[in-house]
Amino acid sequence: KIANLVPIEKISKSGDYNLSGDRYKETIGLVNQTWPMVELGEVTEIISGQSPDGNFYNDNGEGIPFYQGKSDYGAMFLDKPTKWTTQITKIAEVNDIVMSVRAPVGPVNIAPIRICIGRGLAAIRPKDKMSYLYLYYMLRETEHNIKAFSNGSTFESVNRTHISQLKIPLPPLEVQQEIVLQLDNYQKIIDGAKQVVDNYKPEIKIDPGWEEFKLKDISENLDSKRKPVTKSDRTKGIFPYYGASGIVDYVEDYIFDDNLLLISEDGANLLARVTPIAFSVSGKVWVNNHAHVLKFKCFETQKFVELYLNQINLEIYITGSAQPKLNQDTMNNIKIPLPPLDIQKQIVSRIEEEQQLVDANKKLIELYQGKIKEKIDEVWGE
Repeated sequence: KIANLVPIEKISKSGDYNLSGDRYKETIGLVNQTWPMVELGEVTEIISGQSPDGNFYNDNGEGIPFYQGKSDYGAMFLDKPTKWTTQITKIAEVNDIVMSVRAPVGPVNIAPIRICIGRGLAAIRPKDKMSYLYLYYMLRETEHNIKAFSNGSTFESVNRTHISQLKIPLPPLEVQQEIVLQLDNYQKIIDGAKQVVDNYKPEIKIDPGWEEFKLKDISENLDSKRKPVTKSDRTKGIFPYYGASGIVDYVEDYIFDDNLLLISEDGANLLARVTPIAFSVSGKVWVNNHAHVLKFKCFETQKFVELYLNQINLEIYITGSAQPKLNQDTMNNIKIPLPPLDIQKQIVSRIEEEQQLVDANKKLIELYQGKIKEKIDEVWGE
């Protein structure tokens, strides 16, 4: 390491504010360092969850928050409780590590407040030699070790004894704090980037003065050229095979070679909108009969329509609830408010720039998730 973090108070004690790095170098290096492995039972207290009686539950905030199982798979801290309870059974205190012990086994959160935990959870309370944040990071990145103790036949599960036998490396407390500081900095970058990715939605502000066109009047429908192929009849290849929500497979042949807009014809996603229902494809592709195929004279118009369809509510055009469907005739008659071509190009260009920033944040998330793993592997001596 060529840089050290030094409190300003320590620098000021020298009287001359000398900023020579070597003068303050006291950090403990981690490179090639092997730390002793300890069982969690030696350095933590482990509390198995126990669910209160059902008649003590409520949804109006009376008593103490109750968590039956893991609440948030992506967050450091527990989020919304399952219920509230006026009967206190087993407690996780503030900053206890809360582990899911059944279906799924291993995922962890930190308790932000005092809570009651059910049978699906265990609380792990670090003792004096253990930083709770250090423990959280070690357990979060080593879930496979926890699953190794799985003993359930119907459901995966682990118990208090299994957890107590888990081993983790135990550096001195000051080194744990150094590790946590670095991992926290990485995690803050990840969290910030996730905010961008999770909250970004491309948006077109519609001008009421724009002329409206039916979709069939600005595009050519190529549905008749689609060819569904059952999975057993497909031959693996390099060409994308598209369905209602994107690429389903890769096949040895193609039926389109163009810039096209695909629109979901059926499926639950037409109502749920978990993924875009309109998406542009380019080049050699195969499309089955679960996605409509439209060709536009101008690529900017194609992108504008794609963005607009993904922005609006399409429920009034969809038939069926068990099997939602957007049939061809209904789709062709959807009205699109279309500005002049130069405005279309400006809007598409702006949104593409925004999406490039979102993609950059996705890469940032991957990069810093990798840095966290590398750091933890370093601690484990891997």
